Amino acid sequence: MSYGYFGPRGTFTQAALASYLESNGAAAELERSVPFSTVPAVLDAVMSGEVDFGVVPIENSVEGGVSATLDALNAREDLFIRAEVLVPITFVLAGRPGTPLESIDAVGSHSHAWAQVRGWMSTNTPAAQYVPTLSTAAAAEALASDDDVPYQAAVCARMAAETFGLEVLAEGIGDNASAVTRFVVVSGPGKLPASTGADKTTLMLFQHDDHAGGLLALLEQFAARGINMTRLESRPTGVAMGSYCFSIDFEGHLDDARVAETLKSLHRVAAKVRFFGSYPRADRRPATVVPTATDEAFVESQTWFEMLRVDS
Repeated sequence: MSYGYFGPRGTFTQAALASYLESNGAAAELERSVPFSTVPAVLDAVMSGEVDFGVVPIENSVEGGVSATLDALNAREDLFIRAEVLVPITFVLAGRPGTPLESIDAVGSHSHAWAQVRGWMSTNTPAAQYVPTLSTAAAAEALASDDDVPYQAAVCARMAAETFGLEVLAEGIGDNASAVTRFVVVSGPGKLPASTGADKTTLMLFQHDDHAGGLLALLEQFAARGINMTRLESRPTGVAMGSYCFSIDFEGHLDDARVAETLKSLHRVAAKVRFFGSYPRADRRPATVVPTATDEAFVESQTWFEMLRVDS
């Protein structure tokens, strides 16, 4: 199997891929994996068959959903999430060897990373301006090159600093020590991962029109069947100002009766339902299922309903 990831080398995404491969006994595949400069490029490589699987960031515990990934997934057909990986995020401030901390007046990094170190930066390098880059590793790679870049330091992973030969000027600069980023492994069509009892399902829901109670009508389908959502975000459809769709993660697998019934109901209520897959949770936490939402409860209700047909 071939793998692509949001690069360059040294990104947290590469670390996520390494973790995924190691947990599946395929650590050697990391050396043959292919970095791509943008999230859409990773997904396009999967769609074209250039790689079998792509790894991209989808959610951060501090910044929320990764818009580039949510929108890129929504814009492409026949892409499915096969797994998720959680990576603790620890940042360093890196510079060219011999760079004094007090000489830094500009720092390069990805916007999500910068949002997680603003407090530390304002305290320790108050004069430093932020310069946006495509990724944390891209900031480190450019700084390590001979090119003239508009910053003297990069906020990145230690892995990136070591990969590109930069000196670590400060460690543990994140404002939130418990920050975690969630990554997903994406492929083309194929058999879903088997249900484990500790699964997630990801959808994108579209309304017929914007009206009072429209979102409530969608959410009621989950509540009525005892399904717990783990993420809910609105994204612009691009059709018109104020036109939004909803990206949702929830506990459960397509093979669960409560999930199947919810999806069928959503298909009736929503204008469009994009199903991105059911896959094992990275934390392996079993779904919380109330007694009225178990598979047995749904089977019992179906049996009762069929008896009504016979008795009548």
